[in-house]
Amino acid sequence: MEMIIFGTGMLVLAAGVCLYGRQKERRLLERLESMLEKARSGSFRQEEIDETMVSSVENSMARFLEDSRLAEENLNQRKERVQTMISDISHQTAIPISNILVYSQLLEEDCTDPQMREYGTVIRQQGEKLQFLLDSLVKISRLENGIIQTVPQKGELGELACQVKSLMEQKAGEKQISLEVKPGKEKVYAWFDRKWTREALMNLVDNAVKYTPAGGKVTLEVVSYSLFSRIDVRDTGIGIEEEELPEIFQRFYRSRDVLSEEGVGLGLYLAREIVRSQGGYIKVSSKKGEGSVFSVFLPSEKRENVSRL
Repeated sequence: MEMIIFGTGMLVLAAGVCLYGRQKERRLLERLESMLEKARSGSFRQEEIDETMVSSVENSMARFLEDSRLAEENLNQRKERVQTMISDISHQTAIPISNILVYSQLLEEDCTDPQMREYGTVIRQQGEKLQFLLDSLVKISRLENGIIQTVPQKGELGELACQVKSLMEQKAGEKQISLEVKPGKEKVYAWFDRKWTREALMNLVDNAVKYTPAGGKVTLEVVSYSLFSRIDVRDTGIGIEEEELPEIFQRFYRSRDVLSEEGVGLGLYLAREIVRSQGGYIKVSSKKGEGSVFSVFLPSEKRENVSRL
């Protein structure tokens, strides 16, 4: 009988210990969850934790969250400094470059000496190249530091393609290149930031025109899928070597075949990052001597938590 009572007591004690352990574990998990919720909302502070009342796990979590909060604050401060520096650079260089372009144009138009007019043309071209380079670097710096943010909205891709065509038609016409749009039989919609996506497409069309010989053709074609909608920028240009395809979206990368052409190697990089920031991506297919196709895929449905630009 005593053995039965003793055994029963041990079972009750074990159950009590187990129950106490589970309650303690639940309280620990509840406190950890509360700490994480405060960290998400930005209200967590390590001084709220009483080290005499919490376990080593909670202390470790508290230190980790506090370090993460401080790291985020430092990152935000660095972004603010970068933004200030970028704004200063943009402001300080705008007027000198504009003056260079104005006076070089005057030199081209009013100078009677042919050689001096030629010098004026070279100065203007280099000034335009410098202006493009600085504008691109400012955009890329803001992109990489999350200073600017894309705001995707539902829009019709055929209309966007027609806008790009109208903006790039003059440049294509100067080189005697046909620029066409194939919007598709039905309207195709996607979620994209109109301003930034237009700039990405203009970069792709600019490259297509630049590397397509006179008399060639550049086509913008719109295609619909279930999850994504697509705009193709197709050209009949010089094409790209297969081994170079993985490299072309890198900053400042320029193919050895086009080093004599104007450019700084930032257009494709900027286009890819703009599209990526909206939950999309770019694919390219090309054959040397036959042309290239750059395909921009944009989400057909609204996406949350897309990356910053």
